[in-house]
Amino acid sequence: ISFHPMRPWVLASLHSGLIQLWDYRMCTLIDKYDEHDVSRNMLYTFYTGYTNYKVTVEFLLQGPVRGVDFHSQQPLFVSGGDDYKIKVWNYKTKKCLFTLLGHLDYIRTTFFHNEYPWIVSSSDDQTIRIWNWQSRSCVSVLTGHNHYVMCANFHPTEDLIVSASLDQTVRVWDITGLRKKTVAPGASGFDDRARGGGSTDLFGVQDALVKHVLEGHDRGVNWANFHPSMPLIVSGADDRQVKIWRMNDSKAWEVDTCRGHYNNVSCVLFHPRQDLIISNSEDKSIRVWDMSKRIGIQTFRRETDRFWAVTAHPSLNLFAAGHDGGLMVFKLERERPPYVVYGNTLYYVKDRYLRTYEFGSKKDVPVMQLKKPSQNRSYISNLHYNPAENAIIVCTNLPNQESCYYDLYVIPKSVDGSSNPEVGNSRSSNGFAAVWVARNRFAVLDKTHTVHIKNLKNEISKKITPPACDMIYFAGTGNLLLRDGDNVSLYDVQQKRIMNKVRVPKFKYAFWSADTSLVALLGKHVINICNRKLESICTVHENIRVKSGAWDDNVFIYSTNNHIKYCLRNGDSGIIRTIDLPLYVTLVRGSNVYCLDRSCKIRVLSINNTEYKFKLALVTRSYDQVLYMVRNSNLVGQSIISYLQKKGYPEVALHFVKDDRTRFGLALECGNIEVALDAARNLGDNVCWEKLSAVALQQGNHQVVEMAYQRTKNFDRLAFLYLITGNLQKLQKMMKIAEIRKDFSGQYQIALYLGDVMERVKILNALGQKHLAYVSAATHNLEEECNNLKNTIENGDALPSTLKNPKLLRPPVPVMPCEGNWPLLTTRKSFFDTTASGGKSMTAVVEEPDAVADSGAWGDDADLNLDEGGKDEFMDDEEPAAEDGEGGGWDIGDEDLELPPDLEVTEAVGSAEEGYFVPPTKGTSQLQVWCNNSSLAHDHVAAGSFESASRLLYDQVGVVNFEPLKSIFLATYARARVAHLGLPSVPPLFGCPHRNWREAGARNGTPAIECKLSNLVEKLQGAYQLTTSGKFQEAVEKFRKILYRILMLVVESRQEVNEVQQLITICSEYILGLSMEVKRKEMPKNTLEDQKRQCEMAAYFTHCNLQPVHLILTLRTACNLFYKIKNFKGAAGFARRLLDLGPRPEVAQQ
Repeated sequence: ISFHPMRPWVLASLHSGLIQLWDYRMCTLIDKYDEHDVSRNMLYTFYTGYTNYKVTVEFLLQGPVRGVDFHSQQPLFVSGGDDYKIKVWNYKTKKCLFTLLGHLDYIRTTFFHNEYPWIVSSSDDQTIRIWNWQSRSCVSVLTGHNHYVMCANFHPTEDLIVSASLDQTVRVWDITGLRKKTVAPGASGFDDRARGGGSTDLFGVQDALVKHVLEGHDRGVNWANFHPSMPLIVSGADDRQVKIWRMNDSKAWEVDTCRGHYNNVSCVLFHPRQDLIISNSEDKSIRVWDMSKRIGIQTFRRETDRFWAVTAHPSLNLFAAGHDGGLMVFKLERERPPYVVYGNTLYYVKDRYLRTYEFGSKKDVPVMQLKKPSQNRSYISNLHYNPAENAIIVCTNLPNQESCYYDLYVIPKSVDGSSNPEVGNSRSSNGFAAVWVARNRFAVLDKTHTVHIKNLKNEISKKITPPACDMIYFAGTGNLLLRDGDNVSLYDVQQKRIMNKVRVPKFKYAFWSADTSLVALLGKHVINICNRKLESICTVHENIRVKSGAWDDNVFIYSTNNHIKYCLRNGDSGIIRTIDLPLYVTLVRGSNVYCLDRSCKIRVLSINNTEYKFKLALVTRSYDQVLYMVRNSNLVGQSIISYLQKKGYPEVALHFVKDDRTRFGLALECGNIEVALDAARNLGDNVCWEKLSAVALQQGNHQVVEMAYQRTKNFDRLAFLYLITGNLQKLQKMMKIAEIRKDFSGQYQIALYLGDVMERVKILNALGQKHLAYVSAATHNLEEECNNLKNTIENGDALPSTLKNPKLLRPPVPVMPCEGNWPLLTTRKSFFDTTASGGKSMTAVVEEPDAVADSGAWGDDADLNLDEGGKDEFMDDEEPAAEDGEGGGWDIGDEDLELPPDLEVTEAVGSAEEGYFVPPTKGTSQLQVWCNNSSLAHDHVAAGSFESASRLLYDQVGVVNFEPLKSIFLATYARARVAHLGLPSVPPLFGCPHRNWREAGARNGTPAIECKLSNLVEKLQGAYQLTTSGKFQEAVEKFRKILYRILMLVVESRQEVNEVQQLITICSEYILGLSMEVKRKEMPKNTLEDQKRQCEMAAYFTHCNLQPVHLILTLRTACNLFYKIKNFKGAAGFARRLLDLGPRPEVAQQ
């Protein structure tokens, strides 16, 4: 196994001959390489009647690849296998560059040198070889071992090689001579040459010398490795021991031995950054040893797989181990930095110092020093800050969970800014977790799972016994979040009762918004957004681990291993940016995200928050912000367009999309025929015109339909359009066009539309269909045409007969031809259409008086006729005319009139009097509400969200084959809705029945349950009856369907959960037993061996956990079979078990 130094890759060589390249973050296979082959000679014997022929056949098989290693800088890796070949690969080109030949037996390990272009390999040919991969040649052969060399590796910094062999020795080789001989590039190589002066040693200099031989193991040594910085060596052997050796320039000696493995130690190494040793063994375990105490401090076990290899990442806290069943990547300690954010300050712990970071001033100072932990392998899991008392709770976890404790510190008010502050005074006590519940009270979960409410003096003021829980979390004043498995409950401390409950698989963290109105519950691969009452709003599933998060307004920003993402309240999520290493989001402010990395360093990332701000504005209907972003932001890409289409805002996307094809699709979706027509003209594509004609026809815009049919030359549809609109003149033109095009079929069809008999007779006669032409003319009493046709019909042909009572086939004459489009309701333009058209709304607009006067629409009465003297003819002589510039007439004077707020009149927009129809805004469908409110597969299937249901079933119970569940999914979806029939030819209205109909409302509903536990119990009784009657195959199918149905089951109580688990056990036992019985009945009974096998299968069947009546039948069958082959001892055993069950008297007597 080998880690890539920079990318999240791990390379694994397999016993099957494959080399696999994995992305360990995404758990996906990137590539595989399979060019290692092994030639094997197999001896086969052929029997042909009287003579046996023995033939040796050579096969080319895939052999094990035992060594693999990445280069630290180049895109290369090296591999060695049982084909005696060393191959160097380029993972960019995915090709093998060259092969190095020289070893005479299996190659065990291959490693690159950190600095020089060297490869070291060990082999079963008892040699170690050093290769120059640039010159592609062997530069040195190290001999001395007298058994298989299992491992050889370079020292990280010195000119040394360590090797381990089955000759029970570990050897250290000095390769200084090889380095001086080859003069590797670098300052040290040139210095050596300068000091040597170019002279040659007369007696020669060996490339490699044995510097130390370490003897102490009683069996063959499988692995040896150097310490990265100290003169130490660790080795593991078949004597089940791990030994530590120390060396200097003159000698090497054994320091100590670590004992604990009870099988061969296959691989061992030093921790790159801690005083630890990691070893794995064929005893199916990985052990972690303390170098200073030489004792085992941690053990990882697998049930069935032996471990063979282990390696460490060169820079990260990651390890990989290979076993019989595959590969696992793990880490030894938690790397999440403990932190808490309050206001503008980040409190975090680094190197046992509590530090504060001001987000505004970017001031980072240590506040106080925390006390040293009681054990070495402890880590701080959580911090909880109390701003009222300026106190902080530090929770510390230990490998022994029952020894976990917390510390209560009061942060000093004055900070001198020194780099080494004093150790703070703390009050400590044991407890799994401690969180604040009031200004001067905090809650502690102790090892008895009792919650203690304590004051600031760490004194118990109240004891609470909550429902079963294994962890508590902050939930505001007077409340706690309780975790019990995958269930999270909101618990009121004062009332001592659960307020609400939600299910979050593998729940770990809770992040509250600033006003505590929203909370994000983070599981391993899921995020559940809830409100203050812990009512689920939406759920987001991820394929990789969710690390941390923070709220930005009503948007939750969270980080995974690879990305920083966002999640809206309606369940929409997306990627903001990619990250190289896992980061922990602490605060989001504007376009900056403040994060902590695993080394507790503050990192500020710049992000583009336009996408999620845009979506948030759409959700909250802040259309002014939406329009501003459309005009001023660079919102491009198919993802944002598809989002707007999916959410029902195609008219928004229409305003900032420039591509004609995309504009055309969006215009069709929102029914904007004018924009679609312009885009179709620019595109000039017949497919676009066909789509436009279909949408325009639905809207009754037959003028655009006519244009589209003309552009696509779809004359048949165009003729039918003229027929239904009553445009007979254009239909006549169409018939002439068909005649010119010599489209006789279309011409005849239009003649039928028009009822033109003469034209139809003419067409039939021109096509040579004289008999049909005669029948048409005679039927319509066209005597002249009949006589002409009689003369043209050849002699000897009989004239066809006509109907006695024919009827005239003529379409009805249009009473009122439809010249314009179909009338539609006048709808008010949307906000975006109104703004895009220059700010003019569809409401009535009062024009300026001058514009009205200039228009002349009022006639002569609107003109003010003055006589020659400049006086009005209606003005009294005694009344002087008003002076210019003064209104004079109406003394209203309402400019300074202030009305109270309750009397202010608002203009009605789009009222019914104006004739506008305002369509209602589309809300969230109940199907989407079901998905948001539940994490049960049944509810997602009932909502039709099969994809999320499949993902839930995979995460919860590990379902991978969904083909058998297809019919159940479809049936559950069909039964989840109720159809209400309305008018004829009108689609039915669907209703969504709820199981919590009393408190469902518009956003809290969950679907009704169509299959309950009682229904499955009834089906179980039917399966029992099939088993009793001996219909085993049908019974197996019945039991299997019950198991499938259990996946769609919804239970309410712990008792029902226990009953379902019991039902699963029953079905599993019956399926196993009946399947064996069906297979037994299909087996032959010819020979004694076949009969023994039948008895064996029957005996297996008796050990299935069946009902007594069925167990009696299985025991009778097994007893009879054993009795028939005269195995009386076995038959007696079954008979004894049968009698213990109390069968009927006649059965017992038999």
